[in-house]
Amino acid sequence: MKYDYLIVGSGLFGAIFARELTDAGFKCLVIDKRSHIGGNCYTKKVGTIDVHEYGPHIFHTSNKGIWEYMNRWTEFNHFVYRPKVDYDNNLYSFPVNLFTLYQLWGVKTPDQAIKKLESVKAKNDNPKNLEEWILTQVGQEIYEKFVYGYTKKQWGKEPKELPASIIKRLPIRLTMDDNYFDDCYQGIPKDGYTKIFERLLNGIEVRLNTDYLINKNEWDAITKKIVYTGAIDEFFSYDLGELEWRSLRFEQETHNIYDFQGNAAINYTNKKTPYTRIVEHKHFTFSKDPFTVITKEYPQAWDKTKEKFYPVNDEKNNNLYKAYKSRIDETKYIMGGRLADYKYYDMHQVVGSALVKVKKEIENAKSIL
Repeated sequence: MKYDYLIVGSGLFGAIFARELTDAGFKCLVIDKRSHIGGNCYTKKVGTIDVHEYGPHIFHTSNKGIWEYMNRWTEFNHFVYRPKVDYDNNLYSFPVNLFTLYQLWGVKTPDQAIKKLESVKAKNDNPKNLEEWILTQVGQEIYEKFVYGYTKKQWGKEPKELPASIIKRLPIRLTMDDNYFDDCYQGIPKDGYTKIFERLLNGIEVRLNTDYLINKNEWDAITKKIVYTGAIDEFFSYDLGELEWRSLRFEQETHNIYDFQGNAAINYTNKKTPYTRIVEHKHFTFSKDPFTVITKEYPQAWDKTKEKFYPVNDEKNNNLYKAYKSRIDETKYIMGGRLADYKYYDMHQVVGSALVKVKKEIENAKSIL
């Protein structure tokens, strides 16, 4: 066979697998159906601004090993993600923190905030969905201003139809800390994400605009093993049915002004604004260009003509995923990443998963030789 491994997809999981396998002495071929490497992390240069083409990606982790690994491929800046919320033209600090509660209710101390929250929280010992859970945490006003409209737009469903796990990622703090993430390490690559993938894939054969699933049998015939990072239901031609996803449409604008909104991201949480946020890319790397690039994000239902962004991990879809997963021939295929695992991953989780799986694969492969 011509290759030891065929890697389908050049995002984080695939690129790390290709790098580590190559460095261990195996011959790899990477293919990707897109016209660029990097998956959804891909950034494009506009002047000195790195535009995040598929939504903003902020690298954050508390795992020192993962942070050190990524620093082999890039130097991170000191960017900290502090989005703001616009609700009916009023700006609020976000995620919900003591200053947010001051803006809403005039409370100034954690003790005052605790008492106020206790007075507005819904009493429910067994919240069964997103709406019920968040009401037990912050009450009706915060739910309406920060959660309801945004969630309905993002998921295309009433919040009471969604699992509480979706909202439990959202921090609620009784300090003035408005850093969205709690991790030890955080930043943006100083020279953009695409450079990471160029370095990871340096010296490895890569073919773009190449769809593995169109000629699956032919690709399988030239390699001993396949690392697949595409959608698991698509791998099986959707023969058990389609997994449910949410997609996004991006509307990019260039403005000949120095600064559009003064912040990397502002979330629009009312129902009437059709987009969920405006991202201003120059703030990620502190560009001094005299113009700016913004992106409006419009959530939309997924169909086969659109990109998959957010898995709808309710019981029905998770059971369908398990049915697909049980059919994988693990002697031939290694599956990984957001699409193959049908799971919403942060970048550091993909990196960690790839490093664990590729280490195991190298050990197994060398034990057979």
